[in-house]
Formats: sequence, structure tokens, C-alpha cells
Amino acid sequence: MEFTGQIELIWEQTKLPLVVPVLKVLVVLCLAMSVMLFIERVYMGIVIVFVQLFRRKPEKMYKWEPMKDDVELGNLGYPMVLVQIPMYNEKEVYQFSIGAACGLSWPADRVIIQVLDDSTDPAIKTLVQVECQRWASKGINIKYEIRDNRNGYKAGALKEGMKHSYVKQCDYVAIFDADFQPEPHFLTRTIPFLVNNPQLGLVQARWKFVNSDECLMTRMQEMSLDYHFIVEQEVGSSTHAFFGFNGTAGVWRISAINEAGGWKDRTTVEDMDLAVRASLKGWKFVYVGDLKVKNELPSTFNAYRNQQHRWSCGPANLFKKMAMEIIRNKKVSLWKKFYVIYSFFFVRKIVAHIVTFVFYCVVLPATVLVPEVEVPKWGAVYIPSIVTLLNAVGTPRSLHLVLFWIIFENVMSLHRTKATFIGLLEAGRVNEWVVTEKLGDGLKTKLGGKAPRKPRFRIGDRVHILELGVGAYLFFCGCYDLAFGKNRYFIFLFLQSIAFFIAGVGYVGTMVSTS
Repeated sequence: MEFTGQIELIWEQTKLPLVVPVLKVLVVLCLAMSVMLFIERVYMGIVIVFVQLFRRKPEKMYKWEPMKDDVELGNLGYPMVLVQIPMYNEKEVYQFSIGAACGLSWPADRVIIQVLDDSTDPAIKTLVQVECQRWASKGINIKYEIRDNRNGYKAGALKEGMKHSYVKQCDYVAIFDADFQPEPHFLTRTIPFLVNNPQLGLVQARWKFVNSDECLMTRMQEMSLDYHFIVEQEVGSSTHAFFGFNGTAGVWRISAINEAGGWKDRTTVEDMDLAVRASLKGWKFVYVGDLKVKNELPSTFNAYRNQQHRWSCGPANLFKKMAMEIIRNKKVSLWKKFYVIYSFFFVRKIVAHIVTFVFYCVVLPATVLVPEVEVPKWGAVYIPSIVTLLNAVGTPRSLHLVLFWIIFENVMSLHRTKATFIGLLEAGRVNEWVVTEKLGDGLKTKLGGKAPRKPRFRIGDRVHILELGVGAYLFFCGCYDLAFGKNRYFIFLFLQSIAFFIAGVGYVGTMVSTS
């Protein structure tokens, strides 16, 4: 009792002179970031409505004519295309991506399939090499390339792949990660944009998720990524001819890559890095939203956490490295510079992560313990509700899951915020690259088979201390609000704390064997 009394005394003595002013400042900062995010979302929503109403399809914005057979030139009328497939120990999916690439509808003598295998498992290397030999025996021009190191990870592999002599005869390069399966017509849809529009440097297709129904976590990912493709990529393409390359399911003009300085491994988002540098050289990009490429979402929680660390840390680190370069650039307009620095980087890649966690999982719960600090209803309820609805519109079939999506995104914002600060401060894990685990189940299901599942029992892999700590904090705030508070936040706080506890003990996503 005496110890409890001492804590209460210390709290009362420090609350008014220290805690209240700090919390008030944090509330103002969070409200300002919320308004920034709200304006950005509304702006993109207006642009999308405009695009849909006026049917501004890529084929209408740019010249597009189908590739035609030339009687005199024959197949020489088709440009040479390089198809790169970087992979690393992709035992579950390598056959699907290689098979899909070899099945592309393009003259066999005008395409080169290049498998860039950085696998460290000799058995998997052998499997991939045998698969390449099998397709080569069918007359496919396929090259199996390996390195004696993994320097630069994916960026390093792509950079090395471009150094081979046979690449010099190619005009364009299509890139597919190991779990991506392009439809046969992929090249016939994308290459004409580049052939007929010399100002275009990149054509990006949309991702189609084959395992989105595998578990609740993959449904949540689908909602977030659908918004990214349907809204963010479309807005960038329609207004500024700029967006971040997604690293796969796209076709580059090789001269644009070279002019931009080639692939660089200075961050974990080599794709975004290249896109920003190419854009600063004056190249334009086009997003083709109705062209979809099948791929797999990470279905284990650890795989998704690692992916989100890379996707959050990399952009923040790239922003730090390139902000002044963008400002000093003379080739692009002031409006485009503002869009890239403020909208693309600052609001979407930094503010969005920080405000989600700091405001809704730290500051808002803290106001329960400090009733002297109030958050206006428009900031606590109205703005987040509108932002949530604007995000959910991208996936109408999952509107009934919007509550789950909110609390799941808040859980993931913990890791995104942590990764964002690591990127900005260039801390220890800034260049950590963990390849996203692919189980191949969504792809196998299409063929009638599915890998057996075994639960994972290793405690160290399942327990996540940060999630449990935040969950305990939110639960305490919820109990305090229920007993003494007037805010009535306790329903949200209890639900959010349960979500953090569930994530903390690893019961999210698919459970697989570690063996």
C-alpha cells in the first residue's frame, strides 16, 4: 500500500507540470498529421472519381497500337525483350514463375528469359537449374545465372544480370519476382506503350492475389494493397506520370534504367530508388490497372512483419538520402517535386505510419489517464472514420471486415513506425533484407494440391514482446477508462488490446512447420 501511495504521489506531482504539457503538444502534432493524411486521402479520392467518370484509361492517355506481324521483317518487327526472374531459395514457387515466363506470347527468338538464382541451398539450386534446362530443351531461350555472393541482394542480382553480353541486344526488361505468374498476353499489353511513346520509361501492372482467402491476415493485406493499386498508383500515373515501381510485374525501358544510374543497393527499396531517379531524369511512367499478375501474399505473421519492416524502413531511408537531390533537380516541375516530396514520401511513407501508432495506440489512450488533456471529436472519431472508409472502398467484398482491418492495421503500425524511425535515423537494421517466405499454397491450390500444415511450437518464434507490452498498456487504459474515465474509449481500447495480445502470442496468419 505504501509503495502504491508513493507512485500516486509521484504521478500527481509530475502530471500537471510535465505530463500534461507534453501530452498537449503530442495531441496537437497528431491532429496536424491526421489532417495532412485526411487531405491526402480526400484528394486522391477526388482524382479517382475524375479518372473513372472521364474514363481516362492508359490507352487513351498514351498512344497504344498492338504489335503486328510484318511480312518483310518477320519477327524482327518485334523488339527484343529480357525477362528477369530474381529468386532466393524459392523451392515452393520457382516452377510457377519460370513456367509462366516461358509461356509469354512473344516470338521465341525475340525474348530472353533470365533466371537470377541467388539460392544458398545447393539442392534448390539444382532444382531451378534442371527446370531451366527442361524449358531450354523445348526451344525457349532461357539463361540460368548465379553469383558467388549475395552482395546487394535483389538489386545486386538484377544489376549483375544486366551486365551479360546478350542483354545488349534487348530494348526492354520485364521483371517478375519468384511467386509471380504473368498471363501469356502480358508483353503484348505492355510493350506497345513503350514502343509508341518514347517518353515512357516504365509500365506497371497490378497484382492479383491468389491466396487472399487463405486466412484473415491475407484478407487484411488484400484491403491495404488494393487501395495502393486502385488509388495510389492510379493517381500517380494519371496526374504526374510518376509512382513507385512495385519491384515486379513491370516492364522497364533499359535505356531509362541506364540513364538513371542502374540498380543501387543503398536501401531495401531498390525498386522505388530506381523509379525516383528515373523520374528525376524526366522519364514518365504509366500504370495499367486492368492488367493483373497473379502472386502470393505472405501468410505467416513473421514473413509479413519482415516484409513490412522492409517496406517501411526503405522508403524513409530513401527519403532521407534523396530529399535534397529532388529539391535541387532542374528537369522536373516544382509541382512534381512537391508531389514526390510531400505526398509520395512524407505523408504516405512517414506520416501515415507514425500517426496511426502514436495517435491511436499511445496518445489517445494516454488522455484517458490525463483527463486535463482532451482530443476533439473530429480528430478522435470523424477524421479516422472517413480515412478508413476511403481506404476500404478499394475492396468492396471486405467492407464487413473493416473493424478487423482497423485493429490489424494499428497492430502493424507498431512495426511500421519502428521501421520508419530506423530508416530516418539509419539505425542498426536499416539495410536488413529478409526474403519474404512464400509457401506456394495459393498457387498449388489452383492446381488441385495443397501443402500440409503443421503447427509451430517454438515459443521464441511465437511470442512478440513489443505487441504484448502495447497490449498491456492499452488494456490498463481501457480498465481505467471503464472505472474512472469519461471518454468512453474503453470499447476501442479493449478490442485493440486483444488484437495486440493475439499478435503477441503469434496467433495471426498461417502456422507452418519450422522443419
